[in-house]
Amino acid sequence: MIRKIIHIDMDAFYASIEQRDFPEYMGKPLVVGGSSKRGVVAAASYEARKYGIRSAMPTLTALHRYPELIIVRPRFDVYKQVSKEIMHIFRSYTDLVEPLSLDEAFLDVTENKFNMPSATLIAREIKRKIKEKTNLTASAGVSVNKFLAKVASDMDKPDGIYIIKPDEAELFIENLPVSKFFGVGKVTAARMEKMGIFKGKDLKLKSRVDLIRLFGKNGRFFYDISRGIDNRPVNPGRIRKSFGKERTFENDLSNLEEINDTIQNIVDMVCRDLEKYEIKGKTLTVKIKYGDFRQITRSRSFADYINDPELILQNSKDIMTEVFNPDEKIRLLGITLSNLEQAAGRDTEKDRDQLTLDF
Repeated sequence: MIRKIIHIDMDAFYASIEQRDFPEYMGKPLVVGGSSKRGVVAAASYEARKYGIRSAMPTLTALHRYPELIIVRPRFDVYKQVSKEIMHIFRSYTDLVEPLSLDEAFLDVTENKFNMPSATLIAREIKRKIKEKTNLTASAGVSVNKFLAKVASDMDKPDGIYIIKPDEAELFIENLPVSKFFGVGKVTAARMEKMGIFKGKDLKLKSRVDLIRLFGKNGRFFYDISRGIDNRPVNPGRIRKSFGKERTFENDLSNLEEINDTIQNIVDMVCRDLEKYEIKGKTLTVKIKYGDFRQITRSRSFADYINDPELILQNSKDIMTEVFNPDEKIRLLGITLSNLEQAAGRDTEKDRDQLTLDF
């Protein structure tokens, strides 16, 4: 049986809620995030994105791009409540719902509670119900697997729907730029392009052995998705094992003060996620990738579960100080908290003929 998978992604979720709740913000460039000198943008409205403002960008950079930018503090309690309403709509169609965050999820509607044969019609209904219930818009991708559905949901934003039918998948992937492949980050896409791999058809020419040699275990994944193969099920019981963020720099860093400023920004982003999901962890890991692509990780474990920003920040800086060498330039920094409280048993969900004709 060919599966019917939907990926729903809310449009500028945090920013859209702020514009909905405060009419004076409607139609104006707005970001949700920290307003301090070291603040980071958590979400940007579509009006702000026109000025090149994006999530994870330092607030100072965003203000430089648009000085009249509206900055509002996040209201995670409100975002979580809206997310519950949206997830309830999803589960009215199928129990096979895999949330990826507060504002996006995969749904397997191959078999659904209304016995509807068309995943496209289900996606349209869900979008309509979200609008009626929350006065927010969502974008949807519909296809035969998670990879294609996720890519599809980005093709017609905001408030769009994009369908990749089974007989269209091969040609779609062949013409898709590797930079738009879900699972291929900016750095990897740049590496591929230097190798002459610009689109799916270029990636498809590489053998599995070549891709594993070039990209390690991810090579297997790249080999499969270039052929439209993704057998991962929609997993409603998926438990997140870690929360982390990382940044790759346009120019390698070698100044400890600059590095510590970056650590502050990354910790801010990680701690927002921890607060958003009410999660704590016991193991802090700092990941460092140097200019020559050599990579190291250093971890510290704590007796109790933690999510205190100052504690995480100070320990991250201490780890960096221990390994810092001014002669080694750093191209990437990452901070992760793992060994999570939820993994120990916490329920984070309390607070799933011719298919081308009916797809």
